[in-house]
Formats: sequence, C-alpha cells, structure tokens
Amino acid sequence: MPPSTTGALVRLAVARATAAGIVIEPLLLRTGLTPCQIADRQARVDARGQAALLDLLADAVGDDLFGFHLGRDLEVREVGLVYYLMASAPTLRDALIRVERYSAITNEGIVPICLRTAEVSIRLNYLGLCRHAAYHQAEFWMTGLVQLVRHIAGRRLCPVRLALMHPRRATSDQMEAFVGCAIEFGALVDEIVFPADAGDVPLVCADSYLHDLLLDYCEDALALRTRPTQALRTRIENAVAPILPHGRPRVSEIALRLGMSQRTLSRRLAEEGLTFERILEEMRRDLALRYLQDARISVTRIAWLLGFQEVGAFTHAFRRWTGQTPSAARSGKRPGLCPNVSG
Repeated sequence: MPPSTTGALVRLAVARATAAGIVIEPLLLRTGLTPCQIADRQARVDARGQAALLDLLADAVGDDLFGFHLGRDLEVREVGLVYYLMASAPTLRDALIRVERYSAITNEGIVPICLRTAEVSIRLNYLGLCRHAAYHQAEFWMTGLVQLVRHIAGRRLCPVRLALMHPRRATSDQMEAFVGCAIEFGALVDEIVFPADAGDVPLVCADSYLHDLLLDYCEDALALRTRPTQALRTRIENAVAPILPHGRPRVSEIALRLGMSQRTLSRRLAEEGLTFERILEEMRRDLALRYLQDARISVTRIAWLLGFQEVGAFTHAFRRWTGQTPSAARSGKRPGLCPNVSG
C-alpha cells in the first residue's frame, strides 16, 4: 500500500488555487486524484499524488513559494487529532515527541523524528516520497511546524536553525523573515532546531486529563495502521539527493546507506528491471528540468547541484537526455524527453 495523508494539505492547496481562478480537474487527472477525494474530509490521499499536485498548482498559480504560503496561513486545527494531542501536552518538548509517534495517523509520507539532543530538534524523513520532487511539500511542513509551535506555545518562538535539502531561490528571504532565522539550503537533511530552553515552555492549552484521554485514543488509532513499505527506487533517490551536489554518488556508498551490500542492491534492482545508473540518470534529468525553470539558477550552479564537475559534462548529458542544450531548453522550448535514459 502506498503512503497516504488525510488530505488536509491538498484541500488547502486546491482551495487556494480555486480562489485564484485555476481550473482544478485537469490537474487532478494528471496526479491520479479525484474531486471526490478532495471534497471528502475523511478520504485519504496518496502522498505522492499530493506532492505532484502541489507542484502543478504552484506552477498554475505562479507562486514559487506556494508550499511556504500554505504553511504560513495554516489554520493549525486542520492538522486534526494530532494537533489536539500536541496542544494538550504539558510542554513543547512533550508535544513534539507526540508528533514523532503519532504523525502516521494523519500522514504516512512524512516521518518526523524528534532528536534526543539538548536542543529541540525535528528532522523530516520521507516514506514513499521522492524528496527531490517535493520541495513545496517540505516547505509547507517546515513552515507549518513553526506556525503550530507558536500557536500552542502562545508566543513567537524562532528556530535557531532551519535546514532544507533543496537549493535557495531568490524569493526565499520571505521564508527567513517569517521563521526568524537564516535558512540553510542545500543541506543533507530537512531539520528544524529550537533553542534548548524552548523545550520547557509550558503550553497555553495544556490539559493533563484531555491529554491522557487523547493518548489512549491515538494508541488505538495507531494500532489499526501499518506503515507502508517503501519502494526500493524511492529509497535510493532519497539516499542520493543530499549527496548529489558533492559529486557523482557511487552505488557502493548508496548500498551502505541503505544497510545492504552492493551485490544485494544490484540483485534487487535487477529483479525490478532497474539499474542504479538508470535511476541516477533519470533523477538528474528530472532535477535539471526543474532547476532550468528558475532563471535565477545559473547553468554552472545546476551542473554542480547535479554532481557534474564541469558544465560541459552536464551539457553533454542534458543533450543526450532531451536532444537540447540546457540554454536552448531554458529559452522557452519544452524539452522532448528521450524514451529511454541510460547511463
């Protein structure tokens, strides 16, 4: 079973786009989602379809910070049961620990990890989602988390560090102004860190009786759900993404990160009709097409982000993938993708 969400985020995104005059139905068809899923607040939504729809809606609206704006304007009670569990906790640290354990009730694609450090740290992992293709979703969750923390704490808490794996965009200063700290783009992980004393901040709606009641309810709800298995290809892409700008990843390195031998990884890929080289090349191609849409990212920087040591090597690879040079693709012509991409 693929990872899913309760659909709160996709409903917020659709409402924002509809208000901007965007016709939604054709975009839904491209992601495999249906109008009935959007209308039904009880329906669960495929997490991959949600991430894809966010990208399509952002392009349609013309908002490069679509995910951030959704998170900034989030009505935190839309989070549902997990929100009320967090809000009734005694302290902020207790609330964030609850997020780690019970987030799967409402969202299986995003896996928050509350790090056991002196500071209050939350790291986002991804299950069944290709992180490099979900930056609007990542920015929504990071921004929404800041919004949620401030709401339940009753004060404007600012993180001391916020890291995102995707590159900076020229408009990203709006995000920094909102969160109140510099954002580290191109990081190895998606992570938000609040100062150590923030963990002991008492929550304005703390209620021990309600909290204990909701804990029992959440345990029952969690017992009825099982984490979906993650496709091997997605696991590989998420392992490659943070190290790609530092050079061409080696299959032996990725196998180690996935906790298996290189031989086992190659065998499992062969069983699925895949190779590591094919996955890497298709991932590079998809990222190249995404980066080229932003004229503020130079071709030289794109080459570096994709792990190429020289612009010429990137240009040669891009021509092989699409039949065009990066400059020609950026000029406005839509690249015609080659049906088969190989190393």
